[in-house]
Amino acid sequence: MEERILIVEDESGIRETIKIFLKKEGYKTFMAKDGIEALDILKMEEVDLIIADIMMPRLDGIALLKTLREKEIYTPFIFLSAKSENSDKVNGLDLGADDYITKPFEPSELIARVKSHLRRQNNFKNESEDYVLLKDLKLDLKRKCVLKKEAEISLTNKEYQILELLMTNLGRVFSAEEIYERIWKEKPFGTDTIIVHIRRLRQKIEDDPHHPRYIKVVWGIGYKMEED
Repeated sequence: MEERILIVEDESGIRETIKIFLKKEGYKTFMAKDGIEALDILKMEEVDLIIADIMMPRLDGIALLKTLREKEIYTPFIFLSAKSENSDKVNGLDLGADDYITKPFEPSELIARVKSHLRRQNNFKNESEDYVLLKDLKLDLKRKCVLKKEAEISLTNKEYQILELLMTNLGRVFSAEEIYERIWKEKPFGTDTIIVHIRRLRQKIEDDPHHPRYIKVVWGIGYKMEED
């Protein structure tokens, strides 16, 4: 089945360039010059991934993402950002963006990121439908929430993202540094942030945080979740 990608970019040259490279890879593309046009397209078309600039007239990329997430639309979302837009980029990631690419970018890098996110999305659909189960935990990928014995657990955005990373990769060990890079999308300055988040997660999901059943330490390497 042909995968469909929405390109939201106010600079026509960049928009057309992205379209050309995506079409070469066999993707069907839709194009919008701002967030308003993007929302109009999404009312009529289903897409598998959105690539959006941050700075755009009328409705920018941050506002577009916020609107979609408020509507509980969790289509994979990649930001295009200038180096000067770091604070906006961080806000976007906190709202639930999946990735960002800094301008100017290599077409090969863009294609690699697109393939990675589409592959991940397809794995979710094929392997787990809308959720992942582990013991008494249920990760609802559609609603972006976690339930224990069918009771929803209140998590921050970062806590959910860490738990999603571990639960959708059962058995795989992630170092604290790798978790930070994947969730915060930047190089870590240390491991304290991840240690704190893991401790808070354990307090919320474990029956006994001092003897965890879910998030396990692989000493000297990192953290993992796995079926017994």
